[in-house]
Amino acid sequence: MWALIKDNEIDHIIAHPKSMVIDDIRHPRAIFTVWSDADLKAIGIVPVTTSGSHLDARFYIEKNEVFALAEDGNSVIRTIGEKATDKKLTDTDNVDENGDPILDDHDNQRISLGLKSQAKLKADTIAHGLIKGFGWLIQRKVTADTAIPSDVTTYMAAVRTAHASICTAIDNAGDMDTFIVLHTDEYNDDGSLKTVRKVNDWPDDYEVEGYRR
Repeated sequence: MWALIKDNEIDHIIAHPKSMVIDDIRHPRAIFTVWSDADLKAIGIVPVTTSGSHLDARFYIEKNEVFALAEDGNSVIRTIGEKATDKKLTDTDNVDENGDPILDDHDNQRISLGLKSQAKLKADTIAHGLIKGFGWLIQRKVTADTAIPSDVTTYMAAVRTAHASICTAIDNAGDMDTFIVLHTDEYNDDGSLKTVRKVNDWPDDYEVEGYRR
């Protein structure tokens, strides 16, 4: 990434090498790979360097990136990763520019789901996916009174317990830091996994995999 400088100000950012006309002279795109920084600066082009790193977009909203000419004029500094705000943990009523409620076709309040609701919906989806493959066993029990294997009933109960535990932990997260912990693995000093992130703490299915359809 480069920047074109005119009158000691950033004219525009050049994201990729391209042919350019500068001072009525057309330069081929190859100048960005062949010319030295000094040669490029002579026609007003300087490299862009990045300061900072992107925040985790699952939890934070970043400020827009900012470009500024370095004090020595030899580069442009692109600043990223500055937090504008946390994403909302709780649901928010949608309102219009006048602050009036936005309603759906049935006159119900439209809402934007917060991170907690989104996380619980994901837990619902995972739990359903872990159990749905055993539906044929349940149907067989209903229609033919054939017992469901105990390994399967134990596993399904464990999934329901895990689901309830995960949703309770999500509900109990009182701030962003606590919520983030639920999504963060814990490691031992030697780098090995100590504790799997809470939202992924589902029972192993190796004993029942053969029963899935």
